[in-house]
Amino acid sequence: MSERLSLCPLSLAEANELVRRWHRHHQPVPGYKFAVGAMRAGAVCGAIVVGRPVARAYDDGWTLEVTRCVTDGSRNVPSMLYGAAQRATFALGYRRLITYTRTDESGASLRGVGWKCVAKREARSWEEASKARPRVDRSEPHERLLWEVTA
Repeated sequence: MSERLSLCPLSLAEANELVRRWHRHHQPVPGYKFAVGAMRAGAVCGAIVVGRPVARAYDDGWTLEVTRCVTDGSRNVPSMLYGAAQRATFALGYRRLITYTRTDESGASLRGVGWKCVAKREARSWEEASKARPRVDRSEPHERLLWEVTA
């Protein structure tokens, strides 16, 4: 019989180490509002990082964004982390939580905890999209889906 999952707080350094270890296509994040981990049998098996929205248009003071969600492959961990992130977000007084998935990811964990897919975004390069503020692509551009949950 497997041990029960539980939640734990994570520092940015702890969460970013898990992102470094487990994320398939993104690097660690430079900042955050909070991070939550999932544990089983005393070992961290997942992490979610929540911060200000990357897109300036969504940074309205009422919205946060899940910028990374990683697991070691353990069942039910993503849903548990997304649920914890939304509860914490709304407890802090924010009204909206967003995230993106690639179109080749199912989004089942998000749907399972009540998130809605609200838009499809075309693949774009940071280098092409932000000429006024030069950036370097750190992952391959891919079509994305925008998900949200509101208070």
